[in-house]
Amino acid sequence: MSINRQVYKNKKKGKKKRKRILLWIIMPILLLIVGATAYGGFLYNKAESVMNKSYKPIDRDTKATKTNVKLENTSILFIGVDDSEKRKASGSSRSDALMLATFNKEDKSIKLLSIPRDSYVHIPEKDIYTKINHAHAYGGVKLTLETVEELLDVPVDYYVKMNFNAFIDVIDALDGVQVDVPFTFSEQDSKDHAKAITLKKGLQELDGEEALAFARTRKIDNDIQRGLRQQQIFKAILAKGASIKSITNYTDVMEAVGKNMSTDLTFDQMKSFISYVQAGSGIDVESMSLKGSDSYIDRVYYYQLDEAALEETKSKLKAHLNSTATASTTETETE
Repeated sequence: MSINRQVYKNKKKGKKKRKRILLWIIMPILLLIVGATAYGGFLYNKAESVMNKSYKPIDRDTKATKTNVKLENTSILFIGVDDSEKRKASGSSRSDALMLATFNKEDKSIKLLSIPRDSYVHIPEKDIYTKINHAHAYGGVKLTLETVEELLDVPVDYYVKMNFNAFIDVIDALDGVQVDVPFTFSEQDSKDHAKAITLKKGLQELDGEEALAFARTRKIDNDIQRGLRQQQIFKAILAKGASIKSITNYTDVMEAVGKNMSTDLTFDQMKSFISYVQAGSGIDVESMSLKGSDSYIDRVYYYQLDEAALEETKSKLKAHLNSTATASTTETETE
């Protein structure tokens, strides 16, 4: 263990837990885990209460507004938003991370597609081309959903939005997660103290602050690798969450999630995912990314998506959803 890391751990003792999040995607899935594990009991009722408070439907004319969406071909967009005091002061809140999850019940499989935040895309309502993370600043969740649907040409049935205030608490409630760190690096902590955390290369147990540093660092690679690191921690949290036994662990996780999440999934709809949870390690989770290259337009950096690779990704997602319909499917056709 490095001296920096030991000093950091010593300073942390006795202090109030700091709150920050990057891996919003795992939060609702952990709620499903606790609901499935304690079905009909205290924890189930608490999970239901948390989800009901987080329920915020979006009025939009797509498949997501229909009640007949089946679990066999369901897609969920996970939106991580930077709504820090610094961002609030600027008057806008951009999405820091986007991940589309498609579910195939028959195969018990999940495809996770990370969408780089700097991807150069068309924003439909504004009819402009810019970074995809600007969609949330321009039109919130609704415009973000519409932008992703147009980009990938598949319907997005549901959304889950998380801010950056729960990640550390969730990891710590699980008593850490095991991650294979591929390189040695130093990163700032959740209070933006430079090089406050140093991680050495190798398999190790990370607490919330350390996992955040691992997931958020961008200096040593790029957004594609960053997305893959997020998925790596997601899998570690899913595995750890499925194995915990303590009621305290469960309640701490739910408290961290409930204060920082909004979704258009009802609790009853989320219960339909319990079969995924009960499958445990039998779930096939495939990580996907969008290929592209660095680009500068008017001296502004963008991630230019590779059109051929994008078309291949669209085909894979449609096949996984068993869907021949596109995001432009009319209401009559959908019904």
